[in-house]
Amino acid sequence: MKFVLVDKIQTLVPSQRIVTIKALSLAEEYLGDHFPAFPVLPGVLMIESLVQAAAWLTRVHQNFGKSMIVLSGARNVRYASFVQPGDLLRCEVDAVEIADNAAKFKGNGFVGERLAVSARIELRCFNLADRQKYLADADRQIISQMRRRFELIGGPAALAASGALSNG
Repeated sequence: MKFVLVDKIQTLVPSQRIVTIKALSLAEEYLGDHFPAFPVLPGVLMIESLVQAAAWLTRVHQNFGKSMIVLSGARNVRYASFVQPGDLLRCEVDAVEIADNAAKFKGNGFVGERLAVSARIELRCFNLADRQKYLADADRQIISQMRRRFELIGGPAALAASGALSNG
């Protein structure tokens, strides 16, 4: 099951930086097991929040040219504090390098001003049709779905606020 861990794009400077928000609710189904008496966002999902933020920055940089953007490495991962229901996890991700088939980022997740997680993230970018030509339609559908989701989480507004849409 895939979890959507970006509820809102707060800031987006194309090819450079993205700031996203994840509002942690007690209704998140994984909190029932992690942990019943002390529900907290699992560490792997803290990292996934950074990954998803980095993926949005990559999609914008590549003009939504790749259907698949997946984690290929997480380094220097540090967990500093818990994220509990009612908290807003603010992911601040800075691009180190974004190429056609890979990207590297530095990311930090905060609750208020308190650091919760930090890591260096590496992503791979590709289209399914690069491996199996008959999957080209699946690529188009995935990219279309990602464009719609980008609108829902405030991507265009964040781009406009950065000035990236002022001449287009």
